[in-house]
Amino acid sequence: MLVNTVIKDRIAYVKMQNGKHFNCLSEEMCQELMEAIRDSYDKECVGIVLQAEVNRHVWSAGHDIKELPQDGNDPLAFYVPMEQLLRVVQDTPIPVIACVDGTVWGGACDLCLSCDMIVSSKEATFAITPAKIGIPYNASGILHFINQLGMNKAREMFFLGMPITAEDALNVGLINRVAEDSASLENMLEEQFLAPLRRNSILSISAIKRQFRILSRASTVISAESFERINAYRNIVYRGDDYREGIRAFLEKRAPKYKGKAADLDQIKKAVFDPDMQ
Repeated sequence: MLVNTVIKDRIAYVKMQNGKHFNCLSEEMCQELMEAIRDSYDKECVGIVLQAEVNRHVWSAGHDIKELPQDGNDPLAFYVPMEQLLRVVQDTPIPVIACVDGTVWGGACDLCLSCDMIVSSKEATFAITPAKIGIPYNASGILHFINQLGMNKAREMFFLGMPITAEDALNVGLINRVAEDSASLENMLEEQFLAPLRRNSILSISAIKRQFRILSRASTVISAESFERINAYRNIVYRGDDYREGIRAFLEKRAPKYKGKAADLDQIKKAVFDPDMQ
């Protein structure tokens, strides 16, 4: 099993334990995480702590690149297991807290943001890296970062693909608290988050969490035409050469050689230069 769950004093500690593969969010890992989260809620826990077995200081390396499709299909379609996992975390009616002690990459960064709160050690870093692999991130994910971090910080993280420190993440509101080290992280989690959570009304918290979810969606309504335009942009990317080159380079452990060419050159020119496509 890739996930281990321990329930203690009404808190479910859900731990990714595939450190040898850097806790990649493979289909199997995502399915086990969803099952663990749903099972924890069914057992009337008042909170869930998402943890990871850390290897070489990596909390999770994000999406399993080996599983990305190269046949023209959308790598982040609505029913992809990782996308389903994000929605399960967001929609579970009890608080989910990410406890991070290591580096967080790609889709794992989105997983952390999908949690209701994040606590980390001082050494933790966070990076969203689709541009490094050539992946066209989806609208729901980008919107998630904008809502959490603001437009400018979200652009920095997506455009550069570079990790930000725990201190920086704290300053922009990505995480809630930072501990000095692993030992103090566990104490801080228990004393400042879990102990108060146990004392409060879980019925009230569940209703409030649902309201947060609904209200965050209500402020971001866009037209059907805009969604179609977004999908057109993304389609150009995952059907193009750069996307396949990014995957090959990652698997071959070399730097990618991007050429910025789409499957249909006229299509990319239209998307970039045609005012009607803006």
